[in-house]
Amino acid sequence: MAQTIAVLDFGSQYTQVIARRIRECEVYSKIYHYTTSAEELKKDGVVGVILSGGPSSVFAKDAPMPDKAVFELGVPVLGICYGLQLMGKMLGGKVAKSKEREFGHGTLSITKPGRLFRKLPRKLRVWNSHGDKVTELPPGFAPIGTTDNSPFAVIEDRKRDFYGIQFHPEVFHTERGVDVIRNYLLNVCGAAQDWTTKDYIDHAVEEIRKTVGKSRVILGLSGGVDSSVAAALIHKAIGKQLTCVFVDNGLLRKGEREAVEKLYGDHFHIDLRVVDASKLFLRRLKGVEEPEQKRKIIGNTFVNVFEKSLKTIGHAKFLAQGTLYPDVIESVAIGNNPAALIKSHHNVGGLPERMKLKLLEPLRELFKDEVRAVGAELGLPREVVWRQPFPGPGLGVRVLGEITKAKLDVLKEADAILMEEMKTTEWYWKVWQSFCVFLPVKSVGVIGDERNYSWVIAVRVVESIDAMTADWTRLPYDLLQRISNRITNEVRDVSRVVLDISSKPPATIEWE
Repeated sequence: MAQTIAVLDFGSQYTQVIARRIRECEVYSKIYHYTTSAEELKKDGVVGVILSGGPSSVFAKDAPMPDKAVFELGVPVLGICYGLQLMGKMLGGKVAKSKEREFGHGTLSITKPGRLFRKLPRKLRVWNSHGDKVTELPPGFAPIGTTDNSPFAVIEDRKRDFYGIQFHPEVFHTERGVDVIRNYLLNVCGAAQDWTTKDYIDHAVEEIRKTVGKSRVILGLSGGVDSSVAAALIHKAIGKQLTCVFVDNGLLRKGEREAVEKLYGDHFHIDLRVVDASKLFLRRLKGVEEPEQKRKIIGNTFVNVFEKSLKTIGHAKFLAQGTLYPDVIESVAIGNNPAALIKSHHNVGGLPERMKLKLLEPLRELFKDEVRAVGAELGLPREVVWRQPFPGPGLGVRVLGEITKAKLDVLKEADAILMEEMKTTEWYWKVWQSFCVFLPVKSVGVIGDERNYSWVIAVRVVESIDAMTADWTRLPYDLLQRISNRITNEVRDVSRVVLDISSKPPATIEWE
């Protein structure tokens, strides 16, 4: 396994972004709860530690604090924002509340580049978000960068290789931020750039073979990027020991079942079993409107269908899933706030003990862009590798309120038109996600000379790097007009199309 850079999470909304930026530099990173002991970090072969930002003040009564022995590991430590203030307080300096909170763009002046700002301009436009600041340096530290409100915006202890920066280098708003992180990784930590796609695949194949042995593995194939890459990776490792089960839950996009059967059964020759459980899912969802309840019903029904499918497949020891790193982090609410539970993921845990299956999650260390790279390396087609993210509960979270077959049929037709127009114009491949949402409200329209009182469809198209933040895409007006005209003209029971121009935050990408 590659060397590890530990990111201690103090609740920053950007913690995952820090980990991603590190991996972009081909260095392996892992996020740890801030209470993780120095001993555990040492066992993991950590060669550098980053203290993330966070919403707390170091003056708060329950302010999250790391194991002080982290500073005695003998590895470089970089404190970002709250992490800098922690270092100031814990290592013998002084921290005070700022008279003026620094938020947004600021100018950083570098007085001494050192190893952290090697080959970078002396002035950088950076992104700040803090209300406290270091007012007196801990012993051994010296200032090497300032902003208008802070003489100690960047500090260093060259002897111990401790660094603190008041701004956020991980966000795109910071000029040359990735270069600052790269300098920390390569010039300060001396980390090896050994986190490559090919190395990961070789390691994963070896681990899968070692874990599985001669046992049989079942995988729930959805046709999305995550489960598809997981299937291809596991198939590369154990071949015919893998059986994929595709569950038609009635919540799929138009033509999705047929496309999956053709690609995996005919092209990749994977043992694929298709189960039509659409009536069962819709029956259990009848009358249910609350989003989380819908997710749980869909997840539980999915597990039930899997249980029954086992009887036709024969004895299996492992259930494989396309769980990604963000799924793992979001699905674990950790104390004192750090990563709060955002939504339930039916593909993370939640398996009944009676199934007696062990989980196999070969992608749980990867972010989405890394999964795509693995898929491309494994030879999956562009349509799969670059398929836009699709939620586990499918269209179940894109029909607001109660789900019925009639509403799903309307949404499927509208969504198919959107997909066709996006792909024809190549916009599909340029954005993070594009989809339709069925709104449970009716609006007056006109068809010919008659009034038409029908449903409303919302179009959602966003740009993002990792789904942690997102902005709505400014599609050409003529494309938007064509999409709207086609949906209202070709889909019965739709009288109006609206465009969602909300960014994340404050909105989420999906509506439910």
